[in-house]
Amino acid sequence: MRMLKHTLLSLAALLLTAQALVAHARLPEFTELVEQASPAVVNISTRQAASPRSAAIPPHALPDLEGLPPIFREFFERSLPQLPPGHPPQQRQRQAQSLGSGFIISADGYVLTNNHVIADADEIIVRLSDRSELEARLVGADPRTDVALLKVEGKGLPSVKLGKSENLKAGEWVLAIGSPFGFDHSVTAGIVSAKGRSLPNENYVPFIQTDVAINPGNSGGPLFNLDGEVVGINSQIFTRSGGFMGLSFAIPIDVAMHVAEQLKTTGKVQRGWLGVVIQEVSKDLAESFGLERPAGALIAQVLDGGPAARGGLQVGDVILAIDGQPIVVSADLPHRVGNLKPGIRITLDVVRRGQRQPVTLLIDALPEEGMALAGSGDAPARSSNRLGVSVVDLTAEQRKALELEGGALIREVQNGPAAAIGLRPGDVITHLNNQSIDSAKTFERVAQALPKNRSVSMRVLRQGRASFITFRLSE
Repeated sequence: MRMLKHTLLSLAALLLTAQALVAHARLPEFTELVEQASPAVVNISTRQAASPRSAAIPPHALPDLEGLPPIFREFFERSLPQLPPGHPPQQRQRQAQSLGSGFIISADGYVLTNNHVIADADEIIVRLSDRSELEARLVGADPRTDVALLKVEGKGLPSVKLGKSENLKAGEWVLAIGSPFGFDHSVTAGIVSAKGRSLPNENYVPFIQTDVAINPGNSGGPLFNLDGEVVGINSQIFTRSGGFMGLSFAIPIDVAMHVAEQLKTTGKVQRGWLGVVIQEVSKDLAESFGLERPAGALIAQVLDGGPAARGGLQVGDVILAIDGQPIVVSADLPHRVGNLKPGIRITLDVVRRGQRQPVTLLIDALPEEGMALAGSGDAPARSSNRLGVSVVDLTAEQRKALELEGGALIREVQNGPAAAIGLRPGDVITHLNNQSIDSAKTFERVAQALPKNRSVSMRVLRQGRASFITFRLSE
């Protein structure tokens, strides 16, 4: 019996050991990767002249010494700067410093980092892994992708291996090296959480989302795959505390290198431009536009004189593909169009009034500044309708300012469906139930004939931005 018990315990121990070995074998080993890649990762600091300020502490900034024990009060009084009687405070220039990361992409000294790391810098210092420092020259920067290309003088410098971010898969192990809070060559690891993420005001970067710990100072540093190849530039985090919360975002290296090559050759970046304002296709919008499922990019606005207007695209069109490449979500469209070379001809797969058709047009270069539409004013006549909203015709001046041929201006929102879907006075309704609204009278007619218990779309122009919304009428 004792022998059997001993045998069972031995077998259990062997099983636990085997399980531990298997689990250990499944975990990645980062040490060799870090040893090989670290020399090409750099620390970046910047200096810039700040506005002059007084060398003396202003009166409102002096500490309140009353009530302190004598020993502390004496210490503070001795520590405060003293000015000679009759001498005004002297002015001096302060040097502001910022800290970030970067990595060398070629042996002759080209360095990639984030634009926000070096923005407005008068001097950029690159510190190598051997603690030596080199002054860097800014080759070019692109705020839209937050990519900057630097150049330091040197030969035979250590450089990273570049991978393909398009080959990344969710769940894949990745590793970051950078200088969080100034701690040089800190290593953190995690997995790819998702690809193709769109962030607010970041239309031209399909971000890689990871759970790699990224903190201030990591910005501009490389994201590696297990082959030791750079697949991204760590750029942003989502946080409510100011620190890491498990949501980090990296610029795909494919995007970054496309930008870097243009910065290197021309000093600026050109992007393709379609000239439309788009929005996501929800389930209700898909139903109202006759789509089988939510997909594509819904055109909420066509900018006058742009490629889309010249090519015949219309408000309410849903773009499903570009040159055969599907647009799964609306955020895919600016990424794809932005990577196109201005002047080329493309074919869009479009759904218009429930029918699928091709539209061919020429891509333009993205303008330096965006286009804005004006607001609206007053008008004399008004009408009411079953949506619980009072509308009036646009004046000639308003139509000209908004570049519209017609529409219905909301003067008052009463209790009812309009209030429930968030309509506001000053909104302009240009389409309702897939029909163009050229006047308040047309709006009233279409509104009275709206179907019940079915998704209905409405195009609304608010402060120069157009979007489609959907609603249902129960009665």
